[in-house]
Amino acid sequence: MTPVSTTMSSTAEMISARLERLPMSRWHIKARVIVGAVTFFDGFDQLMIAYSLPVLIPKWNLTATSVAWVIAIGGLGMLVGALGGGWLADRVGRLNVIIGSLALYAVMSLGMAFTDSLMLFLVFRFVQGIGLGAEVPVAATYIGEITKAHKRGRFVLLYEVIFPIGLVASAVVSAWIVPRYGYQILFALGAVPVLLLPALFKLPESPRWLASRGKLTEAHAAMVRIETEITARYGKALPEPQPLPATVADTTRGRFIEAFQGIYLRRTLMLAAIWSSAYFVNYGIASWLPTLYSRVFELDVDTALRYSIFTTVAGLVGCVAVAFLIDNLGRRICITASMVLCSAMLFLLATTGTGSATSVLFWSAGAALFVFAVNMALYVYTAELYPTRMRAIGCAIGGASGRLGIIVGPLVVGGILGAGGTLALVFGMFGIVALFGAVIVGIFAVETREKTLEEISQ
Repeated sequence: MTPVSTTMSSTAEMISARLERLPMSRWHIKARVIVGAVTFFDGFDQLMIAYSLPVLIPKWNLTATSVAWVIAIGGLGMLVGALGGGWLADRVGRLNVIIGSLALYAVMSLGMAFTDSLMLFLVFRFVQGIGLGAEVPVAATYIGEITKAHKRGRFVLLYEVIFPIGLVASAVVSAWIVPRYGYQILFALGAVPVLLLPALFKLPESPRWLASRGKLTEAHAAMVRIETEITARYGKALPEPQPLPATVADTTRGRFIEAFQGIYLRRTLMLAAIWSSAYFVNYGIASWLPTLYSRVFELDVDTALRYSIFTTVAGLVGCVAVAFLIDNLGRRICITASMVLCSAMLFLLATTGTGSATSVLFWSAGAALFVFAVNMALYVYTAELYPTRMRAIGCAIGGASGRLGIIVGPLVVGGILGAGGTLALVFGMFGIVALFGAVIVGIFAVETREKTLEEISQ
């Protein structure tokens, strides 16, 4: 490879051009696997509480309202983490936030494993949520920024699939561990991700972010590291970078208020609506299912947890499917159609499927297949809609909106059941929320397929 000089690379446009000309390589896969492994444990940790509840309820004599708050307190932490992590990532870098949030939630997971106090458990869960909320959207931002426009949706979403794999692993491991050994070992496993810290320290910071902050020397050095490794494995010189259309370099720091100004206002409001509605449905159902199976249908803990696995596996199938469809059909069609189909599954569940545990299993798995696909698509789509200097902020607002859904969904379910409401009312309500999200995206979403991040942000 003919080295690209520091002078030639001394603009943000040229840094982006150098990234766009890179072939998909082992380096990209390595970065995706390392950051994806962090996301795997995020997924693993996020639903451990749902599969521990059948044991925690009798341990602390929890009412339906108390259960809702045990679930929601983590969502409150995620809301704080998503907003704070996005703001911080646009100032100190993507990898620094990923590393810090990883360490935080690992330590807090250990705390949850070794306390018998409900109050301390809730405190640890809230702080753990801060780490979870910060890491996931920032990790998606990093992966999006090192990926070129062509087939970006597939590449990013195949990375994001590691998250629902974590959810499936959580379901499988929980179904085996909790009935036999209790929930403590499950939460202790949440400390395992600290083993990933050495690998994270070896990754280069996002060159796009470095260039957007005016750190062009560091951006060039990061690109040289990437190009050298790819060239060594690729076996031939890389093509010359083709300069992107000239734009005025903007190295100012992004501000939250900008997400609600100009062309970004419509995007932000649309994203807030779909993030909150999708996660309201997803987490409201997933977090309560093991408890519903054990309390409403009187299944034993072992059976209730095994039933819950099927819903999570269906969600994983949906995530893989959308990864292969999103670059062909586009973001708008995939998200809108998935939410419509999710809504249809939920309405069918509400009207015909609440009479038995197996019916709930079948229809909730169908709903999960489609809503999980939306959740995954939102990570790649949100990162595309904002310029580099405020991309993490945009992802933070989207992630925070999702966390708001995570908080409200379980609380609404707890409120309905605590007031004597039926399962038909619960699932019918979820169907209405899913349909609302579909309508918002169908009307207000913009298509970003096959466009560079710089083109989209104009």
